[in-house]
Amino acid sequence: MARREMPDGGRRVIVLLNVGAGAADQKGTEQLEAALSEAFAAAAVEAELRFCTGEDLRLAAEAALAKASSGEVDAVVAGGGDGSISTVAGILAGSNIPLGVLPLGTLNHFAKDLSIPTDLAGAVQVIAEGHARSIDLAEVNGEVFINNSSIGIYPYLVLDRDRRLAEHKMAKWIAMIPAFFRVMKHFPRRRLALSAEGWTRPYRTPCLFVGNNEYGMNLFTFGRRLHLDRGELSIDVVKQRQPLAFFWMIVRLAFGDADNQRDIETFRVREAVVQSRTSRLPVALDGEVQFMHPPLHYRSRPRALCVLAPAAVS
Repeated sequence: MARREMPDGGRRVIVLLNVGAGAADQKGTEQLEAALSEAFAAAAVEAELRFCTGEDLRLAAEAALAKASSGEVDAVVAGGGDGSISTVAGILAGSNIPLGVLPLGTLNHFAKDLSIPTDLAGAVQVIAEGHARSIDLAEVNGEVFINNSSIGIYPYLVLDRDRRLAEHKMAKWIAMIPAFFRVMKHFPRRRLALSAEGWTRPYRTPCLFVGNNEYGMNLFTFGRRLHLDRGELSIDVVKQRQPLAFFWMIVRLAFGDADNQRDIETFRVREAVVQSRTSRLPVALDGEVQFMHPPLHYRSRPRALCVLAPAAVS
């Protein structure tokens, strides 16, 4: 996909903000709107701000894409966590309309992988500079993800965390602690068959992880991606089947001491299919969970997204 730079001067953007994102929830929409209006004005960017619920975000993104395609705005900006950004990215995929990123979530993995500042002023400045690059997306059964997808422990962890958040007002990371212990107690293990490039292998695993490009696995790059444009899926199948062994594997991973023979089997492919005997599987996509019907068809979409990022990123 060709590189697209935003025009110099008089830049216009439409900003879609998830009202349920961490920063919006903490600051309140009025305070966040005031802070963003000031930041965009200081950067000489004309910004139309729209607050959306999670359910309305997809429709808002489709309307924003139409405005950008007709030349009314130069870029579409997504403000929220990785799940919200992924929703907007899925609508813009293949359009060559630049996506700007305002990291307003809890972890903001996507922004960090792109070296986008996590403070509002810094992120707005990146949008104002208008440097665009083409990066990969990935998808499963037609649903786009920007970071990763997984089957097994993590989707159940998110479902239990969200249940606790609905019942009790608490921070996500606090809700994650009892959710983790509950999932470790029940410790789901899935019988899956992974097919890619002419081979099929059966597994019984607590976790199958699919990354949009390769994730770092050593102490200094753990959980980060150095490249977002290799056009590949990075698939990791966990071998450890017991809760305690799984826990110590996580510790080894965090310290860059994982053993592929003992802990994880890794593949680099462009496409893969996951089969399961069950009729529905909970599947995590960028921190959000959807129930999908197997088989799950994963594929890389090389350079399908045009994103505004610091010029130094390569």
